[in-house]
Amino acid sequence: MLAVEDLSFAYRHGAEELFGGLTHEFSPGQVTAVTGASGRGKSTLLYVLGLMLTPSRGRVRLDGADVSAADDAVRSRVRAHRIGFVFQDSALDPSRTVLDSVVEPALYAGWRLDTARDRGRHLLQRLGVAARAEHRPGEVSGGQAQRVAVARALVTDPCVILADEPTGNLDRANAASVLDTLRAAAEQSTPGTVRTVIIATHDPFVIDHADQVLSL
Repeated sequence: MLAVEDLSFAYRHGAEELFGGLTHEFSPGQVTAVTGASGRGKSTLLYVLGLMLTPSRGRVRLDGADVSAADDAVRSRVRAHRIGFVFQDSALDPSRTVLDSVVEPALYAGWRLDTARDRGRHLLQRLGVAARAEHRPGEVSGGQAQRVAVARALVTDPCVILADEPTGNLDRANAASVLDTLRAAAEQSTPGTVRTVIIATHDPFVIDHADQVLSL
């Protein structure tokens, strides 16, 4: 279970705080859309949930533990093993193959290279982009790149998937494909892992496909 309690965040001392003491539980096995006007902190909330930013006040809890208060080493381990991130522009390294980009989080988490590559190929196959495994990101379409980004987020079988405007640069067909993939990730949880999917978005199409909506 992922939750926030009395959460606020400011980028610097004295700056305006975001979230205003937000308390919310994110439902496992479902897709939550985080919405709000520009500047309300949709992306920032994902970075706080992903333990890349520390709250000014309040806490982030994962399975009851206050992970936001943990030291850097613990936060890094949680990010590596339990959180997957999908960025708006896929953020794939243009100098590396698609497969290498997918397996990178697993290697960071301490997996053997052969195990990580097997897992990466399986995910690319499942997402319909296995034929692009040895291509560079510049050789795949925008929709394919976002499916690769989803594969990368899933490679360590995390319990939390955070997606920042993952359909922002896609047409409706490709957006639907990415959303279907994220929904499947939530619904097709593996034994011992129930996934929580959270999408920051301003797109009504995404909001209509979410199970729950959190408005900031």
